[in-house]
Amino acid sequence: MLDLLIKNGLTVDNQCLSIGVKNGKIEMVSPTINKEAKQVVELARNHYISAGWIDDHVHCDDDMPIYYDQPDEIGIKKGVTTIIDAGSTGADTISTFYEQIRKAKTNVYAMINISKIGIIRQDELSDLHNVQKDLLKKQVAALPQFVIGLKVRLSKTVVGENDYHPLLLAKELQTELNDMPLMIHIGSNPPELSDVLSRLDERDILTHCFNGKENGIVDKQTNKIKAVAMDAYKRGVRFDIGHGTDSFNFHTAFCAKEAKITPYSLSTDIYHRNREKGPVYDLATTMEKLRLVGYPLTEIIKMVTEHPADNFKLAKKGQLRVGYDADITIFDVKNGNKELVDSNGNKENTSELIVPIKTIVGGVLYDI
Repeated sequence: MLDLLIKNGLTVDNQCLSIGVKNGKIEMVSPTINKEAKQVVELARNHYISAGWIDDHVHCDDDMPIYYDQPDEIGIKKGVTTIIDAGSTGADTISTFYEQIRKAKTNVYAMINISKIGIIRQDELSDLHNVQKDLLKKQVAALPQFVIGLKVRLSKTVVGENDYHPLLLAKELQTELNDMPLMIHIGSNPPELSDVLSRLDERDILTHCFNGKENGIVDKQTNKIKAVAMDAYKRGVRFDIGHGTDSFNFHTAFCAKEAKITPYSLSTDIYHRNREKGPVYDLATTMEKLRLVGYPLTEIIKMVTEHPADNFKLAKKGQLRVGYDADITIFDVKNGNKELVDSNGNKENTSELIVPIKTIVGGVLYDI
């Protein structure tokens, strides 16, 4: 007998799909399943089903003073089964963070900030003595199932006079940690975008890719994608949305779409303030913004399932396959009217709403 049977859902390409779950894993995947189950969810081909949504750039260490939130507020309550904290915490407090999140119903992982102090203040990389490689590697070794990536923030306010040198240290750490995934935040210069992108490799993750800043990927004079950005994209650097309070701009997104740039992953950079007051609110709203720009829903779903799982080598997440973790999102796509606002106050109206209705984590069902 199955523990959970989800019957007659729809994939985003409108194929009928049923999922059988046992012991927290996906046991069966088929258009129809006729098997007894302890719990049955009948979708009657009126609701969509996908692998559990993954937000691979959040801030959820509730003990941090600037960017913080509670995991389930941005996770299961928003249709998101897995969240990855993007460097809120460094080597000094990563173990405390781990103990804190073990109470969460949402799956929580972390990128460790290369600065040992994490984001206790905005300038965590202005003093390179905060990058203590041996201490960081010790903490990564102690928490191998939790710490799954490295994070380095490269904005003028963060690095002070150190320009792109924190990136060089991050790349050294990446190599010493067997090519651990690395996410790079871009913002105000210096460092210049060209100095950052020229030093990134295939699979490195560039977050805040659609920000509207002078140091972003769009040349303000020509409204074209900068050559260094296009070169990085073609080289296999993975563009991640990382919406945030200050890092998603509709004009940049439209320019990127016109240039045939497709972000690899779609994330929110969410924390309590931009969740409660906007412009982020939740992952679904960020998905609506990419949909409005013109990206098809089939691509967007990959950006929040298969692709972030691949970014961070989460081998049993991101797909509806037998043997994978039973992390599933059930959602609707509805007609409606909604004003969407980017990080710079620009507004667009959408008539297509993405509404999560149920979240399943490890086979446990949560209504939203």
